[in-house]
Amino acid sequence: MTLLIYIFVPLQVFAQEEPTNNTSTNSYSSDSAQAWLAKMSDAVKSLNYSISFILLKPGVDSQPYIWRHGVSEDGIEMEQLNLLNGPGREVVRIGNKVSYFEPNVPPYSLQSSIINGPFPGEFLQRPEKLMLGYEFIMVGRSRISGRAAQQIRIISKDKSRFGLNVWLDQETGLLLKMNMFGQEAQLLEQIQVTGLQVTKEPDPFFAKIESGMLPEVVSFSPSTALNSPWTINYLPKGMTIVKRDLRRLSGSGEMVEYIMLSDGLVDVSVYLQERENNKPQNNLVGTVQSDTLLTIEHGELNITIIGKIPAATANSIAKSIQRIN
Repeated sequence: MTLLIYIFVPLQVFAQEEPTNNTSTNSYSSDSAQAWLAKMSDAVKSLNYSISFILLKPGVDSQPYIWRHGVSEDGIEMEQLNLLNGPGREVVRIGNKVSYFEPNVPPYSLQSSIINGPFPGEFLQRPEKLMLGYEFIMVGRSRISGRAAQQIRIISKDKSRFGLNVWLDQETGLLLKMNMFGQEAQLLEQIQVTGLQVTKEPDPFFAKIESGMLPEVVSFSPSTALNSPWTINYLPKGMTIVKRDLRRLSGSGEMVEYIMLSDGLVDVSVYLQERENNKPQNNLVGTVQSDTLLTIEHGELNITIIGKIPAATANSIAKSIQRIN
């Protein structure tokens, strides 16, 4: 069984703020990390902007993107994310309809308020959801792409995940740079904004879109409740199960139980397959680009875990999976 996954990372803590359960923006001082993240979230959803950025991963050519966002006269959010190299990949969102245009795949639409792209959508739009699992630490100010920026460090409270450094535009609050570091402080992944333009009106691109011409939303049959015999006894702080179902693996066609874990910043995929006739499976731990991949035998199960987490955390999750008595 071959699968893939993504990662994130920790750094040193400087002046640490007292944790709070109140996520209201009004309860934070204007210089707090929470206030800056609230400013970012508001800007991401309310401003008209065009952002050029580059995604850098080890061993892979740089990937240039353009990201456009606008708000119509009716208050409807519009978004476009376009990969500029190679055959390209374009995603367009109008309100809660996200349309995907990819090479060798018929266009399709999904019902969602977030585009699936290099930036973690939950972090940009609802950073308060991360408060359970992460600390946000003000570091200092610098210049990114010629603009004054506030740096914020994001640290896992229980040290079970990687950490991030983010730089927010001082004027607008929009994200200018994001660095992901490994446990040895090595850079795993970087998103660097190279151009930012905020305008009074939405980009003319959105005037060319006819909503009726976008692909129809794919409707999925409601899945029946999965009565799984397996339970996960360890999850990193702030992480919850957000999806659980049965899936057929591409290639082998085998059925596996699929579980998605998320803390709002990191998504982790867990695949469970009962061993047949004690058929052995090769244990595997490694990385693909900046992504962690763990495959192990545990009791009656073959388990594969993929996500933006250290290998030790993936192993702890896998070893905690037990049959419900």
